[in-house]
Amino acid sequence: MSSVGARVFVARLAGTAVFDPIGDEVGRVRDVVVLVRLTGAPRAVGLVVEVPGRRRVFLPLTRVTAVDAGQVISTGLVNMRRFEQRVSETLVVGELLDRTVELADGSGTARVEDVAMELQRNGDWWVTKVFVRRTDQRGGLLRRRGETMLLPVEDVVGLGRPSEAQGAQLLLAQYEDLKPADLADVLHDMGVRRRLEVASALDDERLADVLEELPEDDQVAILGGLDRGRAADVLEAMQPDDAADLLGELPHEQAAELLALMEPAEANDVRRLLAYEDNTAGGLMTTEPVILGPETSIAAALAHVRRQDLNPALASLVFVARPPLETPTGRYIGVVHLQRMLREPPHEAIGQIVDTDLEPVAVDAPLLTVTRQLATYNLLALPVVDEQRRLLGAVSVDDVLDHLLPDDWRETDDVHVGPPTRPTPVTREGGRVGRG
Repeated sequence: MSSVGARVFVARLAGTAVFDPIGDEVGRVRDVVVLVRLTGAPRAVGLVVEVPGRRRVFLPLTRVTAVDAGQVISTGLVNMRRFEQRVSETLVVGELLDRTVELADGSGTARVEDVAMELQRNGDWWVTKVFVRRTDQRGGLLRRRGETMLLPVEDVVGLGRPSEAQGAQLLLAQYEDLKPADLADVLHDMGVRRRLEVASALDDERLADVLEELPEDDQVAILGGLDRGRAADVLEAMQPDDAADLLGELPHEQAAELLALMEPAEANDVRRLLAYEDNTAGGLMTTEPVILGPETSIAAALAHVRRQDLNPALASLVFVARPPLETPTGRYIGVVHLQRMLREPPHEAIGQIVDTDLEPVAVDAPLLTVTRQLATYNLLALPVVDEQRRLLGAVSVDDVLDHLLPDDWRETDDVHVGPPTRPTPVTREGGRVGRG
């Protein structure tokens, strides 16, 4: 049991494992929910816990028997309904960290870097301390800008008032190890303003990866909130097919403006994809699979498929063609399978082990044809050619799934593809309780 007066710093608590009474892991803490009042200390009411399946659920602190920076022990009763933030609730990691507040003594402003909550005698958890870094000073006081202080919560003003321009560095530090799809889930659950602040703080490559995992309306909102030059840079960092899909959701004038700001080579790839119908091989394909000449050694080919920016589906095949090797290439020859390359001498040329039996699909082939061929030959990617048998790109299985699933599949909890998942070792209960 946590003892009365126990103090827990929220930033350190994020990522902590949550266990049930018999020691099975339920999930991990992602945030703390507090109720910020006009006067008095904020009260912590629960934890946002990520359980298997990337679902975030609410765990009331009344159902927690012990909490510290090392572990959280719950009673085992967890409402498995997806967490939805209420208007009266504030997320500490998502919204309070990096917030600018006034110091009550009038000496300036500071940025919130952590908050501490303490257990009271009645079992409630209250935010009692705020760890801040000074950003401004007034009145000629001999205090250094950048000085850190641990203050009672009543010594700061504006904790419940969003800053005009709130940073996101501390929040992103909590999520730096998340995969793009998981970070996309975090952004999707944020308010519109905070989502844009966090997205703007990501570098171009990271933001591009996250945008590819977000619903279309979130993509459009974030891209529209960036200045035009930054938006064009992010589009360049995206896979061409994903960039084309996103531009296709924008008004024609805005899309044309962004294309004009992109590097010509990147923009040309996207323009070609925009010319194809959505549910055809051309509309589904990416123009950047691994394409090599037949004289390339297996060792060199393996080095290409090791690229970190290459998704696993496209890394499963090397497409072999005559020069030029940029799409549209010279005449398409065939594919080399990753497993086959691993079984052959590294000095041998890939032209000696090329699979010429795999028939490519035409650029105007419908989605059903593409899907059937991927399933028939157990492939993760499929070559797409034009009438002259020049390689134009490749359709990967993840692009096909994006089009087969409902438009809102990223936002729903009940879409399930594949075998049943192992149930979470907790008791499911109806209703939302303990949020007061």
